[in-house]
Order: sequence, then structure tokens, then C-alpha cells
Amino acid sequence: MAVSPPPTTHSLEAEFEAHNSDSPLLQIGNDGLTKRVLRKGLSWQTPFFGDQVEVHFKGQVEDGASLESSYDKGSSFRFKLGQCEVIKGWDEGVGSMKKGERAIFRIPPNLAYGEEGSPPFVPPNATLVFDIELLSWNAIRDLNGDGGIMKKILKEGDGWATPKDADEVLVKYEARLESGLFLSNSAQSVEFNVGEGYLCPAMSVAVKTMRKGEVAELAIKFSYGIIQNSDRTKESDDFLQPSSKITTIKLELVSWKIVTDITGDKKIFKKIKKSGEGFDRPNEGSRVKVIYSCKQEDGTIIQKKGTEEEPFEFTTQEGQVPEGLERAIMTMKKSEQALVTISAEYSSDNNLQGEGKDTPKNNNNRSSNNKVLYYEVELVDFVKEKPFWKMENKEKLEACERKKHDGNLMFKAENFRRASLEYEKAVKCIEFDHSFSEDEKLHANTLRLSCNLNNAACKLKLGDYTEASRLCTKVLEQDPLNVKALYRRCQAYLKTSDLEKAEVDIKRALIIDPNNREIKVEYKELKLKQKEYNKYESNIFSTMFSRMS
Repeated sequence: MAVSPPPTTHSLEAEFEAHNSDSPLLQIGNDGLTKRVLRKGLSWQTPFFGDQVEVHFKGQVEDGASLESSYDKGSSFRFKLGQCEVIKGWDEGVGSMKKGERAIFRIPPNLAYGEEGSPPFVPPNATLVFDIELLSWNAIRDLNGDGGIMKKILKEGDGWATPKDADEVLVKYEARLESGLFLSNSAQSVEFNVGEGYLCPAMSVAVKTMRKGEVAELAIKFSYGIIQNSDRTKESDDFLQPSSKITTIKLELVSWKIVTDITGDKKIFKKIKKSGEGFDRPNEGSRVKVIYSCKQEDGTIIQKKGTEEEPFEFTTQEGQVPEGLERAIMTMKKSEQALVTISAEYSSDNNLQGEGKDTPKNNNNRSSNNKVLYYEVELVDFVKEKPFWKMENKEKLEACERKKHDGNLMFKAENFRRASLEYEKAVKCIEFDHSFSEDEKLHANTLRLSCNLNNAACKLKLGDYTEASRLCTKVLEQDPLNVKALYRRCQAYLKTSDLEKAEVDIKRALIIDPNNREIKVEYKELKLKQKEYNKYESNIFSTMFSRMS
């Protein structure tokens, strides 16, 4: 920024004081920079360091000579904010401005030219006064913090959302060397998964910072600009050498499809084809209507359910569809259409009951070797189950009995994980019984005891012995003489090698029911384990003593 004076002298202090009553004096930072707004800006946004800003200005030394004026030159002034291209007071002052704003800044010497000044027009220790108008700016971002990918926004996008790693984006691009030599372009448009990338590493980095419809220019250093997956790769190899320091890509984010990792373990992905209505989604126990088809990896359709005239209807969390599909559906909104990709462990359920011949379960010969199944799903409608806290007492008890019954069916089908979930939901229905009558409390306690006991049996089958013992303890707190609870807690203690605790429980159970055959068998197993453990201890101690002697 030059400091040659224009032909005429203009007192900015007078203008500064003239606006004293209209606008407050603002302190910018802690080094004495002040600002008085002459005209408010057009938005809430302000530029960032690194952005290329365009301004009009005029200035003068306080109580002294006038300085350069862009108005007199008839052209605006451009510089990169925060890059030491102007005095520090300008960087800090312009950084506080909004587009269209005009303000007068009083810049102390320490933020201007300091003790040395800028002869011949700026004396040492001079305070400067500038009238600055912020016309516009191009946002320039150092996306990796190392100067490897610099992004300048050419056209602002819509909204606030940006793509994530799992999303699929549709872009247009054109890549050139710094010299202008053409490398590659998209012709029409290109779709790719953000996490997997396309063309070069910089594309994935940049697109995650862009909004729909945004157009940006990327200046990319060699390490981030190696072109991949392009028909012009071989043709470009001779150009993309370390000597080719910069590659420039003009990139437009046309649109993108949101892809959700449903389980967080990359086993179930949902890609939205058509957005749904509102904000509500099905919950546990919702009655839903869907249309879906299931394909294998080779494209073979192995299942279809529902039509527009007659959608397939089922209740969530009752095991009527494969678990992975159900989890995806419970994230959908009404009328949403999605593509769901499900890994094998979530795409089949050998415990589904009452299904027709067209289900994946009954096509095991064809689908058992598939690593992934692909579903096209439309959630036509749903009715959410009434939350238990909104239920009347009678409804809570009925819901508990219904879920307990569903749990029993799942247990008989050896689907222990789903059975456990049903028992847990059943207990939640009657968890808060403050308003229950005495008869209702008695009924609720009976149901609670039964569900916790059955859930403990599920946890034993699932190998969760700590949770099994905890559930049995809850039952015994309610019913200290419950033989099943003592028996199952003993089983859990045996699995965790808590032999002393197991012995206490099994002896109590034998006192209560001395003729129970299962308890006697368990007692024999306990004695056998104790004998094995004593033998193990004896061998350990004998080895220790032999070494000591």
C-alpha cells in the first residue's frame, strides 16, 4: 500500500467527529485500534485471514498530510487479509467489517509504521486515520493447514450443510497446470463417494468444505494433486512431476446424497434417494407400511414386499423383517426412499417366524454366500407406538404383558438377543408405577420379576454373565426365596469362576427346594469345579515351594 499524497488535503478527523453522535466508537482488539461505522454492512459475515478482499479507501496522518486514495485513482484496492500485505491495523480493522460496510479507523503507531514511520509522508510514531469501504471478498482457505490445498470460493453455495465421508457427491470439474495446460475435466458430471475419493486426494478434502451449488478454485501442490482414476492419467503423467508445483482445479458441487452409517461399524449404510416429510421417524413398536425389494451383489432379486396399492405392513422390533433392514427403516421419515446396503451379519435372521417363500431366510441356498445385500426401500407411512409415559395404568400393564409374550416367542425361537430386548422394553412400561393402585402394583411386581428372570436366562445364553447375575439379584431383592433366580445366578457365578458366591446360592436353593433335579446337577458341577480349582492351586503352591527350597 503506497503512501504518496494526493493533490488535495482532506481532514478525516472532521468526518470522524461528525459521526460521533450517530455511531458508537468501537474498540478493535487490545492495541488501541478504534472504529466508527459510517454505513452498516449487508450481512453478518466477515472475512477470514487468507481471504482476498476488495476495498475503497482514503487516509491521512492524524493532524497531518493526506495519504493515498483509491477513489482518486478510480479503482479499488485488493489484498489478502492477514498475509502482511498491508499494515497490521488494516488487517485487524478490515477483518472486523461486513460486506458493504464503510467505517473510519484510527490506527495507532504500533499497528501502523511504528517508530520508523514511512518517509517522507508518514512521520515516526504517527497515528493514521482511514476511511475504508469493504466492497467484497473471495474466501481463500488453507484446507490442510500446510499450504498444500488452497481454496477460493468463486460462487457461494446454498444452505449450511456440507458432505461427509460416507456421502456420494455429484461434481463438475476442470483441472489444469499452473501454466494453463489442460489435464482433465468431467465432461458432464461425476459421482463418487467422498471417503473413497476421485481424481486426486485434494478433491475429497475440498468437497467436504463445500455447500450445494458452490463453485471453488483449488490451488493444489504436487503431493495433493496426483491425478488418479482418470482417462487422462497416462497422458498427464509427464506433466505431474515435482517440477509442476501447482495444479488448479475448478470444482462445482452440484449435489450430494446423504449416506448414513446406521450402526457406526460400516455394516449398514443408508443412501437417501428421495427425502421424506417432516422430522418424525418410527420408534420401537411402530406400525409401519413399506415397499421394498432385495438384491444380491450380482443384481439378482431375491425378495419383494409390498406394492403401491398394498404396502407391506409390520410392527418394528418384533422380528418380522431382517434386523439390518429394520434398523434402517427406523431412521427413515414418511415417504422417504432409500438404498440400504447390509452386511451378511445383519442381512439375515434365521429366527424369523411365519414368513413366506420369498424371504431371504428361505433363499439360504442362494444368499448364504453373499457378503452384502442391497435393499431399495420406501417408507410409505407409519404410526408410532404410544410412549409408555403417556399411557394409562391399564395400558402400561397390557403393553408389558404383550412385550413379555413377544419375548417368550423369541426365546422359544432361540433368538435370545431379540428376546432380551423385548423383556427390557416390557420392564420399562411399568418402571414408573407411582400412580398404580395396590392391585396394579402387585400385578406389575409379578410381571417385573418374570421379565427380569427371563432376561437373565437370555443373558446366560448370550454369554453376558455379569448382566445375568445383576438381573437375578434384582429378582432376589424382590423375592429372596426365588429358586430360579438363585439357580441362574449360580450358573453365572460358575462361568465367572466366583465359586464361593456360586456355592452360597446353590446351597440356599437346595434348602428351599431339596428335590430339584436341576439344582442337584448344578451342585455336582460346582463341586467338580471346586475340586479342579483346588488341584490347580495345589500344583501352583508345590511348584513355588520346590523353587524356594
